[in-house]
Amino acid sequence: MQIHALAALMDTIAPLRLAEDWDNVGLLLGDPARNLAGPVLLTIDTTPAVVDEAINMDASVIISYHPVLFTGIKRIVASSPRETAMVRLLEHKIAVYSPHTALDVVEGGVADWLLDGCGRFTERGAITTAVRTEPSRTHKLVTFVPAEHVDAVRAALAQAGAGGIGTYDTCSFSAPGTGTFFARKGSTPAVGEAGRLERVDEVRLEMVFPGSKIGAVVGALHANHPYEIPAFDIFKLEGEPEAGVGAGRVGTLDVPCSLEDIAARLKKHLGVQRLRVADSGKSGGVEGVGGVGVVGGCPGAGVSLIDGAIGAGCDVFVTGEMRHHDVLSALDKGCSVILAGHTNTERGYLPVLAEKIRAQDGALDVRISEADRWPFDEI
Repeated sequence: MQIHALAALMDTIAPLRLAEDWDNVGLLLGDPARNLAGPVLLTIDTTPAVVDEAINMDASVIISYHPVLFTGIKRIVASSPRETAMVRLLEHKIAVYSPHTALDVVEGGVADWLLDGCGRFTERGAITTAVRTEPSRTHKLVTFVPAEHVDAVRAALAQAGAGGIGTYDTCSFSAPGTGTFFARKGSTPAVGEAGRLERVDEVRLEMVFPGSKIGAVVGALHANHPYEIPAFDIFKLEGEPEAGVGAGRVGTLDVPCSLEDIAARLKKHLGVQRLRVADSGKSGGVEGVGGVGVVGGCPGAGVSLIDGAIGAGCDVFVTGEMRHHDVLSALDKGCSVILAGHTNTERGYLPVLAEKIRAQDGALDVRISEADRWPFDEI
């Protein structure tokens, strides 16, 4: 297998099209055509210690949940430990692939895994549903054509790139109607006469097209429409919601429980000794029973989703980290907050990811980093 094939395999597990717009995902370092000659190492962060580990085991690829390259860079020089680590990866021809938020949002991804640690749920869904936009149909043209010219205009628009849906071409919708116009002095109407109100049997013609073809499509309309000034509208289309896919998760517990129960389950699930729990006082209290019925969660830093979770009726929101004032705001709105530490809400998913990769290709030598760790010590 070559590295590009491993990247394609990962895209079946966590499609990169689902990643957040601000994210930097996919193959970030390395030669896609290089053969996999060593292990695939899974980690949350590509730290210098993880790089040492990868070099010592002759790894071919590091699958790093967090991107090793995130913001724009102008040089890679060994001027800091992290930059030195990247130089060493290049020297040892070790590629780095990052799925990050694409792995969060898929069904069975990191967000689902985090919510699994809170109990059993009768139903669950994404806090923010992912929207799929097909590049071939990001816009729609609506125009109005005399009935006898519809076929010619439709064919010209299709030739310019409109009307493609999946494996089908020249897709359109049409409906009859009546158009009116008053041609002022100096105009040369294709139908009727200037100086009076005209009524014309027309067809409303609709065709989707990719935004990249907007110039060609509008040009074809003007070149082939019989009217001196054709009437048309262009609409930018929203994507299609994908059920079960999206940022964060919210679920209804099969049996309501106390905030203390949620915390105990999470500690066991995440393998941590302590959590930070902020009690809103409306979820039964830490010692209360049956106060928590709806749980929301987001791995890593989930503050951007907490209002959506509260809007969905969450009694408690679980994430890695939040700012002090954001926690206070959640409490004011009646939602308790549990913070487990950023990577503590992610690292336990690596064994799940390893099994997903092995299920795709059992010949791959997939290993989980032993050097990757939560950067804090409790003293």
